[in-house]
Amino acid sequence: MDKISLNGKEFELFLSEKQIKEAIHAMAVRIKVDMEGINPVFVSILNGAFMFTAELMRQLDGPYELVFARYSSYRGTATTGKVMEIMPITTDISGRTIVLLEDIVDTGTTMQYVINKLKQEGTTDVRLATMLFKPETLECDLAPDYVGLEIPPDFIVGYGLDYNGTGRTFKDIYKLVAESNTR
Repeated sequence: MDKISLNGKEFELFLSEKQIKEAIHAMAVRIKVDMEGINPVFVSILNGAFMFTAELMRQLDGPYELVFARYSSYRGTATTGKVMEIMPITTDISGRTIVLLEDIVDTGTTMQYVINKLKQEGTTDVRLATMLFKPETLECDLAPDYVGLEIPPDFIVGYGLDYNGTGRTFKDIYKLVAESNTR
């Protein structure tokens, strides 16, 4: 589909499933090399990273430990600036290398909060793998270790990303038409 409509807003095709999967494959190759000889815990950040996580873990195809956590700082098309921990990590992470799996990093607020929290909880190393990165909207000192694709500050949906709970299940990524809100 070239265009979709969600909750009264129009979106146009931005990234195809093929482009997304190619970027995730390239990321998986790097992660495999970096994690050789390490027993990392992969932490998928829900809800948005579920499709990215599934594809990345298929590409990694190894005996890795995978857990899930959920944090939120969004309402509608904008960040609230306040991070809420909705579902904490429930496995013992002390002394472990953690690889956070995030769908998108834009302001960086949520991931900075999570990284700092994990370091306080005694992890050995925390790395961040993000499917999408918006460097133009970054508001903190955060540098993802693995980036699938750098994108402009458009609001996007699909491939796990939503607009007020809808649009996550599209296999492609769409950007909001005629508005310059950030996501």
